[in-house]
Amino acid sequence: VPLQGPRASGAMDLAYVCEWEKKPKSNHCPSIPLVCAWSCRNLIAFTTDLKNEEEKDLTHMVHIIDTEHPWDVYSVNSGHTEVITCLEWDQSGSRLLSADADGHIKCWSMTDHLANSWENTVGSMVEGDPVVALSWLHNGVKLALHVEKSGASNFGEKFSRVKFSPSLTLFGGKPMEGWIAVTISGLVTVSLLKPNGQVLTSTESLCRLRCRVALADVAFTGGGNIVVATSDGSSTSPVQFYKVCVSVVNEKCKIDTEILPSLFMRCTTDPARKDKYPAITHLKFLARDMSEQVLLCASNQNSSIVECWSLRKEGLPVNNIFQQISPVVGDKQPMILKWRILSATNDLDRVSAVALPKLPISLTNTDLKVANDTKFFPGLGLALAFHDGSVHIVHRLSLQMMAVFYGSSSQRPVDEQTIKRQRTAGPLVHFKAMQLSWTSLALAGIDSHGKLSMLRISPSMGHVLDMNMSLRHLLFLLEYCMVTGYDWWDILLHVQPNMVQNLVEKLHEEYMRQNAALQQVLSTRIVAMKASLCKLSSSTIARVCDYHAKLFLIAISCTLKSLLRPHFLNTPDKSPGDRLTEICSKITDIDIDKVMINLKTEEFVLEMTTLQSLQQLIQWVGDFVLYLLASLPNQGSPVRPGHSFLRDGASLGMFRELMVVIRIWGLLKPSCLPVYTATSDTQDSMSLLFRLLTKLWLCCREENHITEPDDTLIDECCLLPSQLLIPNIDWLPINDGIISKLQNKQLVRLQFGKAPGLVGHTVSSQFDAFVRAPGQPKIDHLRRLHLGAYPTEECKSCTR
Repeated sequence: VPLQGPRASGAMDLAYVCEWEKKPKSNHCPSIPLVCAWSCRNLIAFTTDLKNEEEKDLTHMVHIIDTEHPWDVYSVNSGHTEVITCLEWDQSGSRLLSADADGHIKCWSMTDHLANSWENTVGSMVEGDPVVALSWLHNGVKLALHVEKSGASNFGEKFSRVKFSPSLTLFGGKPMEGWIAVTISGLVTVSLLKPNGQVLTSTESLCRLRCRVALADVAFTGGGNIVVATSDGSSTSPVQFYKVCVSVVNEKCKIDTEILPSLFMRCTTDPARKDKYPAITHLKFLARDMSEQVLLCASNQNSSIVECWSLRKEGLPVNNIFQQISPVVGDKQPMILKWRILSATNDLDRVSAVALPKLPISLTNTDLKVANDTKFFPGLGLALAFHDGSVHIVHRLSLQMMAVFYGSSSQRPVDEQTIKRQRTAGPLVHFKAMQLSWTSLALAGIDSHGKLSMLRISPSMGHVLDMNMSLRHLLFLLEYCMVTGYDWWDILLHVQPNMVQNLVEKLHEEYMRQNAALQQVLSTRIVAMKASLCKLSSSTIARVCDYHAKLFLIAISCTLKSLLRPHFLNTPDKSPGDRLTEICSKITDIDIDKVMINLKTEEFVLEMTTLQSLQQLIQWVGDFVLYLLASLPNQGSPVRPGHSFLRDGASLGMFRELMVVIRIWGLLKPSCLPVYTATSDTQDSMSLLFRLLTKLWLCCREENHITEPDDTLIDECCLLPSQLLIPNIDWLPINDGIISKLQNKQLVRLQFGKAPGLVGHTVSSQFDAFVRAPGQPKIDHLRRLHLGAYPTEECKSCTR
């Protein structure tokens, strides 16, 4: 049976599956409540249990993968003694909470910003009381996406900051970090992380009459309060809601709770279905910061029903007798909060997992008018997984079907029964845990064997949109990632080679429309985005080298300039780095020493050890300038790296500033200077390169007035290879990610712990020149250190 759904739906298909090596049955068992979480950096954390042969006990593992290299899994023994019930990423995607059925909560954080190195530093516990819901406290940052304004030129109009109070503020309004958990016996526990690393923990009962909590969820209100929803698991009991306020009094954490209106599921009040669905199996707020909308699912052994509820303010009708005594006018009418059902589904197959969208789309009105709108947009739908292996995406308010995916074992609709298929014997494989990516363009599911499936969700939800509309969706989401700083891997899943050129140009246009301050903030993000887009098409692949080099140049420039210190303590209004830029752009002299005279050399004094440790970065600057100038005579053909730098006044100006700084440092410590292999001993290579670089920079200094380099400059550059040895530049980190293998829409099968073979790898031959051959010395791409052909330690490389 083919694994992807019918081509007709076209809205969802399998991108890749990654499974564990087949182990003897006895020692690998999936967790009973399997959990997974997807961070804004596109890291996925999920759990499995390992059974130990000798001691017959279970090890509870947490696995962390990066969606671009899913086989490269980092597995950590969580140290939890009982099964893990919750996993939650924080808003920055660099810390992870895990909670277990013994009331223990652990906070894991990245060491050295590396995705394959995690440590557990702090935690909290409610002894012996299983945790059923867990969340980080809200940090008060909320952006709303205005889909209807996707054509606006200003990012501020498309993505507006919503006034939202943090759950708890420190002095000066800074949000306090921490987490909140709900336990099975009806306790709420809050842990606050103090700036000094200590943890303040407090536990309180949700209400006076404590009762069993089988399901719970946590949401936040704009006013800084926390709302907790709980259910005891029976559909005949009410779903209870509580308001929780956290404060710090006398260095102690204080929790206040208050009861809010509760609700009974509609299916239990309907006489026809009264006893049909005895258990509530899923209880979720539609979003972490939407406490007024909740999704409920009630089930029996074979089927489920899903309902969406909304909390509304309603006026209380006043009896006529009182109306006559004192008529109630407009504002004075007493108001009451009441839960109203928005929508409900018909009977469905049994639901095994629910995944909610994380995109904060602002629905201007919560009515169903928007829900029935045909402009389908990712992020409007939530995903339901069923026991038959299928996945449906339904609208988050109207619960109308938007897309469907049939798993390997699920039955297709009757019209597809042309292929005869045997019903598979034994239990069906279905997703036990599911998460949507941050832009809702991908869905990860973990099934009962611990296998990870990655599904693509089409931006148009399978509806045939013209190319422009699809591009607009992708562009809008790319801009959202650029503004928020989230990772955009899931958007790249949908970019076909023929879209790349268009997307890069449009992205640049939108970026150029923003004000100067915002452009400066986003300057490196857009370069990184363009680089990852250009990797996807063979016609733009040579540009990737330039974007990588540009990012590296910006990083080196910032690092070197930040080391300059003002000579006097009463600091002037400009930092030495700013003054360096100003003087270098003002003084257009081609003699490096004449430019140097204008600078206060005392600002450049550094410790000798620091200077020596910068040598390999300084060497890169020197090599790059030499390579660029040597490639000028053939005008740097567009398929050669470095082409875009020859007309880029800003980047050439940066190189010029760095050459001046290096020249001054060379006077302090000659051994930190770049090493050149020259044919003549008397030649001053630095001043020669500076002279040629300045001439080239003068040609393209003004963006609107770029002139062609004159013949004498080109002749001098032609002579360079006979004066200096032109270096070979190691351009790119190895491109071994999954994204380029997924473009032909074929399912890729992977195994955890085993890198896939490079079969069908779409790197064009013209690109091989810039990729390191296996025998060449390896270089640490961060520090530019040569590690030899066979380094003793693995070198860190960025997967993006």
